Amino acid sequence: QVQLVESGGGLVQAGGSLRLSCAASGRTFTNYAMGWFRQTPGKEREFVATINWSGSITYYSDSVKGRFTISRDNAKNTVYLQMNSLKPEDTAVYYCAASGTMRTMRIDSVPYWGQGTQVTVSL
Repeated sequence: QVQLVESGGGLVQAGGSLRLSCAASGRTFTNYAMGWFRQTPGKEREFVATINWSGSITYYSDSVKGRFTISRDNAKNTVYLQMNSLKPEDTAVYYCAASGTMRTMRIDSVPYWGQGTQVTVSL
């Protein structure tokens, strides 16, 4: 059982940066791969990034590769998404996710979701 709460969203100009945080409850945090997804009105939720249980392996969607960085601090039960060089197309609600493996970090497989935090990037 994992509870996830995102924070750090907001309004930023194109080219700016934001750092999202996802606080997890319980002592099972280190057993899970973590990830971030995003969704805009009229679009399906899409994968953004994931990180394995130890933090040694990361994977990103092509749309954010080189701009976003996912990290985790297991001692603090927290996963982060550092977003740099933000673009208007990054505007979305960002959701934190926890799953058993990086391979199951998929929309239909993720068992635990956060409530989402809004990120808006203006021109």
